[in-house]
Amino acid sequence: MYRYDDFDREYVAARNAEFRDQVERRIRGELTEEEFLPLRLRNGLYLQLHAYMFRIAIPYGTLNSRKLRQLAHIADRWGKGYGHFTTRTNIQFNWPKLRDIPDIQDALAEVELHSIQTSGNCIRNVTADHFAGAAADEIEDPRPTAELIRQWSTDHPEFNWLPRKFKIGITGAPHDRAVTKSHDIGLMIVRNDAGEIGYEVSVGGGLGRSPFIARVVRDFVPKADLLPYLEAILQVYNLAGRRDNKWKARVKVLVHETGIERIREMVEAAFIEKKAAFKPVDPGFVAAIEAAFAPPAFEPVSDVAPRITPAMRSWMDTNVDAHKLPHYAIVTASLKPIGGTPGDATSEQMRALADIAEEFAHDELRVSHEQNVILPHVPRRHLAAVYERLREAGLATANVGLISDIIACPGMDYCALATARSIPVAQAIAEAFADLDRQHEIGPLKIKISGCINACGHHHVGHIGILGLDRAGVENYQITLGGDGTETAAIGERAGPGFAYDEIVPAIERLIEAYLELRQDEGETFLAAYRRLGAAPFKAALYPPEVTSHAA
Repeated sequence: MYRYDDFDREYVAARNAEFRDQVERRIRGELTEEEFLPLRLRNGLYLQLHAYMFRIAIPYGTLNSRKLRQLAHIADRWGKGYGHFTTRTNIQFNWPKLRDIPDIQDALAEVELHSIQTSGNCIRNVTADHFAGAAADEIEDPRPTAELIRQWSTDHPEFNWLPRKFKIGITGAPHDRAVTKSHDIGLMIVRNDAGEIGYEVSVGGGLGRSPFIARVVRDFVPKADLLPYLEAILQVYNLAGRRDNKWKARVKVLVHETGIERIREMVEAAFIEKKAAFKPVDPGFVAAIEAAFAPPAFEPVSDVAPRITPAMRSWMDTNVDAHKLPHYAIVTASLKPIGGTPGDATSEQMRALADIAEEFAHDELRVSHEQNVILPHVPRRHLAAVYERLREAGLATANVGLISDIIACPGMDYCALATARSIPVAQAIAEAFADLDRQHEIGPLKIKISGCINACGHHHVGHIGILGLDRAGVENYQITLGGDGTETAAIGERAGPGFAYDEIVPAIERLIEAYLELRQDEGETFLAAYRRLGAAPFKAALYPPEVTSHAA
């Protein structure tokens, strides 16, 4: 894990002191809300539907027990006793008082955390594969690259005030667990024909009201050229991106309107200039970052095997993944209990996770974009103990990747931008499919829910996506089908007319029943069946004659 050096500590302390002064001036009335808005957003502070919301960066989703315990302390002292983990691997606290934010920032700095650039028209928190450093299929741990990008992008003088927010995601494996193709820049670590490690670079992804899958702008960028190549992309966007319309100011719109071929020409021309002027990063500096992400001292192979109960077996089938070492495992703690709020963790649960990581998992944790928490390095001999401790903390629901493992934005319960509720819909769907045996029978299925067109719930890349809208003061939920956030990324297709709040769960139930009847065998997933059969049979299930005639 990366550790702050003297520069990092001094930089964060100076930023915190600066924002403390700005907060005090706002409280005294010396700054209007209009003047304060860009200042607070640069520090992750939102004014939401009912109160402030404070967003804290968890760079590339990596935590240890000390950091997580401090987040639990913040939740208790200044929050409501819980935190909400987001699809950008950040954590958000609802209801903090404005006067307390500087104290929270100082508490974060004590454990090398901050809220810098978690909002605003800048380069946001860089996300990475949540199995980084542990995955069996990994080419290289992407987190050193993510950390290098974090340091390069923080307060970058040229890209501090972009046309709109800008997001970068990176994966180190052929299987994309970081949804890189939905990012403004998506990076995939690859090997070229000579066996050298570099990056496939994609540009122009993004969801929201105009969803696009990122396009490959270059198949291979050598490691030494990555930063000047990123600067070339950002320079093209900064100069050519629209600033007259915030909805069209994203790089995805620039790529769509200009065409990837012309964008590639512009980026390559800018890259020639950037590379010539770019001062190479000190190899010793890069080596120090890489050393910070060295694997833990793995224990030797053990003959001790966990005692597996039927309940634990069900949990292992969904919540335990292969590690690069056969005697280790990757464990996902589900933050999706049946009827719970997706992504929420109480302070007690945070402390339980910290204890488990410290005792059984080399003191490492990860936050996933799917709003769960991962223990990346668990010796298999400890699986029974880890399962029991997670079960006691309410974190062992055996549903990761299944129908109740739902991504949902806060929706109209919290967000001032939302046009419909998301959390109650997620809870209702999970409760309708509460039986875990039925969930396992249905198999892998990703449902994602957004409460407005900004798509914070990633509904466009859900196998089943749900978008809540306002129709003449009434909540209306559109369904999209066939979305995918992996290396075979796709934007879901809108199925048809939306459904009222009390109709959305029955609609999902009809979809699932149709899928179970249509699939070739138990091994064919919902997404595979949809791609084989097309939309027609699923639309027929969603809109049977009695539903269509009732709606008419």
